[in-house]
Amino acid sequence: MYRYDEFDETIVRERVKEFRGQVERRLSGEITEDQFKPLRLMNGLYLQLHAYMLRVAIPYGTLSSRQMRQLAFIAREYDKGYGHMTTRQNIQYNWPALVDTPAILDALADVEMHAIQTSGNCIRNVTSDQYAGAAEDEVEDPRPWCEIIRQWSSFHPEFSFLPRKFKIAVTASEHDRAAVKVHDIGLRLYKNSEGRTGFEVLVGGGLGRTPYIGHVIRDFLPKEHLLSYLEAILRVYNLLGRRDNAYKARIKIQVNAEGIDAFRGMVEEEWARIKDSGVDLPREEIERIRRYFAPPPFEKLPRESTAFNDAAASDKGFARWARVNTVAHKQPGYAIVNISLKPPGKPPGDISDEQMEAAAHIAERYSFDELRVTHEQNICLPHVKKDDLYAVYQSLQAADLATANIGLASDIIACPGLDYCTLANARSIPIAERIAERFSAAGVEDDIGELKIKISGCINACGHHHVGHIGILGVDKKGEEFYQITLGGSGAEDASIGEIAGRGLSSDEVIDAVERLVDYYRANRQDGERFLDAYRRLGLDRFKEAIYADAQAA
Repeated sequence: MYRYDEFDETIVRERVKEFRGQVERRLSGEITEDQFKPLRLMNGLYLQLHAYMLRVAIPYGTLSSRQMRQLAFIAREYDKGYGHMTTRQNIQYNWPALVDTPAILDALADVEMHAIQTSGNCIRNVTSDQYAGAAEDEVEDPRPWCEIIRQWSSFHPEFSFLPRKFKIAVTASEHDRAAVKVHDIGLRLYKNSEGRTGFEVLVGGGLGRTPYIGHVIRDFLPKEHLLSYLEAILRVYNLLGRRDNAYKARIKIQVNAEGIDAFRGMVEEEWARIKDSGVDLPREEIERIRRYFAPPPFEKLPRESTAFNDAAASDKGFARWARVNTVAHKQPGYAIVNISLKPPGKPPGDISDEQMEAAAHIAERYSFDELRVTHEQNICLPHVKKDDLYAVYQSLQAADLATANIGLASDIIACPGLDYCTLANARSIPIAERIAERFSAAGVEDDIGELKIKISGCINACGHHHVGHIGILGVDKKGEEFYQITLGGSGAEDASIGEIAGRGLSSDEVIDAVERLVDYYRANRQDGERFLDAYRRLGLDRFKEAIYADAQAA
């Protein structure tokens, strides 16, 4: 895990001191809320529907136990006893008092954390595969490159006031768990036919009002040229980006307006001009950063664990949890453990201060003191011995963190919606809770298999509904909340944008409609087909009939 150097420490502490003075001026009335807004956004502080919200960066989702305990302390001391994990591997506090925010930032700085560049028109928190360094299918750990991008982009003078927010994701696995195809820039590490490792570079992806799948702008980029190529892309975007129209300001709009070939030509021309100007890091600096991410001291263990097999044979609940919530590890005798933050009846992604403390303790004892925040608003322990899995399960049970639903129907992504957000048209959290309860109560999740349900309360798509197998978008109809269903989306390596099924449904109708969709899938699937596979084979019209069956019968 990367550790702050003296430059990181100085920058963060000076920013906290600066912001403390800005808050004091706001509280005294010396500056107005309009004048304060750009200052607070630079420090991750939003003004939501009922209160301020603070978004804290968790670079590439990696946390130590000490950091998680500090997040628990902040939730307990300055909020309402919980935090909310986001799809960008951040944590949000929904109820901080303005007067307390400098103290919160100081507490974060004590454990090498901050809220810088989690908002505003800048390069946001760089995200990655939550299984980085542990996944069986990865070429190499992508997190050193995420850290290099973080250091390059933080306070970059040319990219501090971009036309719009900018998001970068990095993966090194065949199975894309970082959704790189729907980011402003997506980076995929892979080995080419000559055995060299480099990046496939995608540009112009994104969701929101106008969703796009990213275009490949370069098939293979040598790793040593990563920063200069990113700089070339950002420079072209900075020049072309529309600052006069927020709806046309994202890079995806520019790429699709210019065409990928023309945009690529401009980037390549700029890159040729700057690639030898010293932007890229020397090899020794890359290796210095890479050493921070050295693998932990794994024990040499057999691939199979007698202790695990015995526990699974005697405890059916544990056996199911292990099947659903654990993933194969590259190191024999170890597993990746997913901790669901989606228990039925609870807001997706919320975690209490007591649960944060419990997760920190479990990670410290069983996972080399490391946790990860996932893109799907959950947590994972990347390195757990199979011999310890039953003890981990029992500890998670005691903390109400042992819900076995990763990747299933109740593992729903949902934005805060109208319960918190000033931009939302409809509530997301109650819809997610009701759908989760419907499927968990019916006990059919295992039979359904993988199903990605994603819910957004407005067209900004913070719930990623465009790339849900079943996507749900909250819309406003004459002051009433309705929900539009999209089908067939994916944020993985087979990325696709969901198709709109038809008219909006009321909050009561949409729950039943989702259940009918799932029932139709179960009745018509072929052997081994996921919901997404069946949808792609059968098509929109067949599934649309299931959504509106009751209305057609009437």
